[in-house]
Amino acid sequence: MSMIRRVLPFPLLFLALTVMWLLLKQSLAPATVLFGMLVAFGGTWAMVALDPPPVRLKRPRAALHLAGRVFIDVFRSNLAVGRIILGGAERRTHAGFMTLKLDMTDRYGLAILAIIMTCTPGTQWVHYDPTRGTLLLHVLDLVDELEWADLIKLRYEALLREIFE
Repeated sequence: MSMIRRVLPFPLLFLALTVMWLLLKQSLAPATVLFGMLVAFGGTWAMVALDPPPVRLKRPRAALHLAGRVFIDVFRSNLAVGRIILGGAERRTHAGFMTLKLDMTDRYGLAILAIIMTCTPGTQWVHYDPTRGTLLLHVLDLVDELEWADLIKLRYEALLREIFE
């Protein structure tokens, strides 16, 4: 193990956390930079305590494709949710829960899918049952459950399986 890895076990995480801190604080004052680096240092050692298994991306290009897809979908969902909220009472009657059987079992793929579902306006990851492989999802505009199931399985799960499984 190199000397840098002994002191800083996850250097890319350290860098990402430091940059995120500075972007949130919007300041390059020496105290802000130093405190951000201290927080990032603690974050990297917290990851050591968690001891996550290594991530293996099987298709990095698919990951870029997924990122672009999610970016566009989040934008579209913001517009759709705005229309629902501003559209009057008749547009707000379709919210509901649905259960979806997932084929994906990779823990990183499931975590990314949870993030996608939660950060996309109008959908919320509620519960995942690993024994059954089912996801309970809340959807703000649940008109057609099969359409939502196809959207999630074909648009997100298929790409995530390519990336991680």
